[in-house]
Amino acid sequence: MASYQFNVVGYIQSPYKQKFAIPRQPGLIPEASGYLVLEDDYSDEAILRGIDSFSHLWLLFVFHETADKGWSPMVRPPRLGGNARKGVFATRATFRPNPVGLSVVKLQGVERKNGKLMLKISGIDLLDGTPVIDIKPYLPYSDALPNAAGGFADAAPQTAMTVSFAEQASLFCLKQIQYPDLQVFIEKVLKQDPRPSYKKQREGEQSYGMTLYNYNIKWTVNGEHNHVTEIHQLPE
Repeated sequence: MASYQFNVVGYIQSPYKQKFAIPRQPGLIPEASGYLVLEDDYSDEAILRGIDSFSHLWLLFVFHETADKGWSPMVRPPRLGGNARKGVFATRATFRPNPVGLSVVKLQGVERKNGKLMLKISGIDLLDGTPVIDIKPYLPYSDALPNAAGGFADAAPQTAMTVSFAEQASLFCLKQIQYPDLQVFIEKVLKQDPRPSYKKQREGEQSYGMTLYNYNIKWTVNGEHNHVTEIHQLPE
């Protein structure tokens, strides 16, 4: 079989520091913003000329954290509760013959910082450090097909999860100034219910932790209610 080698054009800077809590599709959490930092070989403004006329971009990326784990012809999509098996080509699972993903993001602007050319993007579902191998403009007339069938994922996932914040957690969000939408961001992440499917069946209170940006967030889940108990800044 033929094989091909691709160059990484840039890397993602994302609030998601671990796979846990990443939304299962792009655009579900508009407040999830970050950067695509281009590699030095592609750091010429000419390579992005005209890109600011598009509102959204397709990013072709590598599932770098699972690339060495091989692939499987059948997978259990979380959308189906982890109980039904589907062919890998009928899903967007990470364990693919080629560990490549496709994500549409909103373009917020082009910036240059510390000599690096970067795209500010939002609505992302990408792990921090994700390698990107291509960027393409999103074309509404051909990419948005209103009559397309979505199979077992024909609508955005919905949960009945609610979220509350302890006083310390709420005050932390108000006092930090780097991310004005931090509390809303955390709330939307938790409303997606990022827990593994098998843990959603457990009764009683469960405790969890995650890292968003450079913050450690702890919360409990009891039934369909999340309660954020603590937020702390991680050491540099």
